[in-house]
Amino acid sequence: MSFGSYGGGYGGPPGPPPPGGGYGGPPGGGYGGPPGGGYGGAAAPTSYAGGFSAAGANRGPPPGADPQLWSWFTAVDTDRSNAITAPELERALINGDWTPFDLDTVKLLMTLFDTDRSGTIGFTEFSGLWKYIKDWQNVFKHFDRDRSGSIDGGELRDALAQFGYNLSPPLLELVQRKYDPKATQATGRYAPPAGISFDRFVRACVVVKQLSEAFGRLDTDRDGWIQINYDQFMNTVLSLP
Repeated sequence: MSFGSYGGGYGGPPGPPPPGGGYGGPPGGGYGGPPGGGYGGAAAPTSYAGGFSAAGANRGPPPGADPQLWSWFTAVDTDRSNAITAPELERALINGDWTPFDLDTVKLLMTLFDTDRSGTIGFTEFSGLWKYIKDWQNVFKHFDRDRSGSIDGGELRDALAQFGYNLSPPLLELVQRKYDPKATQATGRYAPPAGISFDRFVRACVVVKQLSEAFGRLDTDRDGWIQINYDQFMNTVLSLP
């Protein structure tokens, strides 16, 4: 089984805490500040993504906590449990075009930041998630060169290549079809991709990263080829988050 080039390139996609994990860690902040909108309020229609859609509530922050970040946490924690569930997070996250985050992306974010495997995220975990989305905003803005609010095929190719994942044209098309919900018409026929939204772009890059790292662990001689049996394959796939 061959995957091609999966080695880590310059400026890998943002990794969950601790920062710097995976293939190169966060891009290093060279892409400018958060684009429009922001956290703690609804994202502006022209922003790229990642705003929290509710205003903060009046609960005292824990000692040493950022008061503004605490207000965003309490806004998302609608049941006042001091822990955020996937449905609460889904209701809070919006893209720059006011569409809600894709549920599968929300579940992926929960998996990445639910470090104690409680099924929820507390304030500390939420702080890491907030920074993670903020880092991804800058990445998205950098690669959305035509400022369309979505990532087209060429922009996706450039992003993955800069992260060190040189996917073949057929694989790139497969990623587009999987993460662009408008690429498949109601009839089930494939249509030209319209572009990948912020939330799905994050999920696409994270999944490519996870699969590439799983392949890399098996490719011990680093020649781009592996030979595995059924049990090894199933164990690798089922071990992914």
